[in-house]
Amino acid sequence: MTDGEWGGEAGGVVGRPWGEPSAEERDPFDDALALANGTAPLRARPGTGPGITTATSAPYAAGAAAATSSVTGGGDAPYTPDDPFSPDDPAATRSGPSRPTDPTPHTGTGSDPCPTPAAVPWHTARRLAARAVPGAPEPETAALGEALGRTLAAPLTALTDLPSFDTSAMDGWAVAGPGPWRLDRPADAPETGPPSGILAGHASTAALLDGHAIPIATGARIPSGATAVLRSEQGEVRELGDGGRRLYAPRPAPPGQDIRPRGQECRRGDQLLPAGCLVTPAVLGLAAAAGYDELTAYRRPRAEVFVLGDELLGHGLPRDGRIRDALGPMLAPWLHALGVEAAAPRPLADDADTLYAALAESTADVVITTGGTASGPVDHVHPTLRRLDAEVLVDGVAVRPGHPMLLARLAPRRHLVGLPGNPLAAVSGLLTLAEPLLRTLAARRPAAPYRAPLAAAVTGHPQDTRLVPVAYRDDERRGLTVLPLRFHGPAMLRGIAAADALAVVPPGGAERGTELELLEFPWSAGWSAGWTPDRSAAGSPYDPTEATGGRA
Repeated sequence: MTDGEWGGEAGGVVGRPWGEPSAEERDPFDDALALANGTAPLRARPGTGPGITTATSAPYAAGAAAATSSVTGGGDAPYTPDDPFSPDDPAATRSGPSRPTDPTPHTGTGSDPCPTPAAVPWHTARRLAARAVPGAPEPETAALGEALGRTLAAPLTALTDLPSFDTSAMDGWAVAGPGPWRLDRPADAPETGPPSGILAGHASTAALLDGHAIPIATGARIPSGATAVLRSEQGEVRELGDGGRRLYAPRPAPPGQDIRPRGQECRRGDQLLPAGCLVTPAVLGLAAAAGYDELTAYRRPRAEVFVLGDELLGHGLPRDGRIRDALGPMLAPWLHALGVEAAAPRPLADDADTLYAALAESTADVVITTGGTASGPVDHVHPTLRRLDAEVLVDGVAVRPGHPMLLARLAPRRHLVGLPGNPLAAVSGLLTLAEPLLRTLAARRPAAPYRAPLAAAVTGHPQDTRLVPVAYRDDERRGLTVLPLRFHGPAMLRGIAAADALAVVPPGGAERGTELELLEFPWSAGWSAGWTPDRSAAGSPYDPTEATGGRA
């Protein structure tokens, strides 16, 4: 049974399942997993004709009648021809599902088994993806230069005191006792010219006597006997009649002034960071300062991207019915931003044997395909997964755009994420299924849910979650808000290119001021670097009219 036979992007099995035991007696996650695996109990769905069955589970019974009417033609169909949330026109993308007007019963014979798993609720799909593997592979030791973007597998414990000796925090003079101070010339200083003093990386072997001072540089080791550091702008040097020099200060130098004492930041053996922290550039600096040459960390997951489609061009302008590949240039950098090792995307022709060979030969932890996840004549992902004896975990998610995404297990620790061919739908699939799976493989902690109020109302889908590109905007009354952007169709990238995040819009939509969960992009903080987009320009994606159905 294919998605197209059950009403296109509206669902795999469209009826919300029902069954026993009750919701109070079962874990909804277990039910969702059973549905995704096709192992839930089966029951005939009333009114659909002989031979049509559906996986059943209590938590998702609500809304079954409304969803059924969109397939059978009974009742009020939830979509109109010009509904912006209706399934994609199959002519617009070769990976878009079909939407027949007269579905026929499917008996499950041949290579297409029945029943098809039901579309999984969006939040459940993300949990399924995160739990698809038990955890990250065994950690390994990596040199500091290779550890960036990995996750610490062991606590970072200081191997030395920081600082490891008393250090000058300023350029100036190390002084002993109250002033004024006789200015000493370092033992290794030349006889003529101003004394250079104690430099960083060098140490004075002689103790500093009470009432004496010596020039010192920032980061240099404090000599024995010194009680403070007098900053260079706070002292005045006067020549003496005997050829000596004396240092004066307008105010006393309290003991310890501008001295970083040994162990001020940490003592040897102190835990600096717990296991599970992401290795950032700052973590690398801290590790080096604490004495590390290498770190024990989880390796970055390896992903391979297959871009499917004979119609895609790698360069130049669209021509002869062919279009530019927008996903190849986008997905690899996006994966890199998520801390994933990914080679340049590999274009594949619309050929079942080519796809089979590529998947069978791949050794990546996660293979990501674009397009081919529906049931068109050149959509080979499902048949190829059956040919590989893969286990389909998620086959369709109740989200717009991107419903026909899928997650499959190729081997115990190897998975495939099938993304729709439309660009924004592919991003939806990337953040819904690929990101949680890759996060688990990398042993990264999930980001704390972030919410912000809407700057404008957003129309919702009747049953499904909707992901809408939004940009941050300051509001005098509400503070930080998110503005829904225009150009948010499944095949569009203009809106998401200007976005900071995707807002998770619940079924039915959300009014202005409603706080929504956000899926932030790894680079969204870049706007704080000084670039402010022109939100008032004609044709700007920041005009919310299209996203809000005319309600600003």
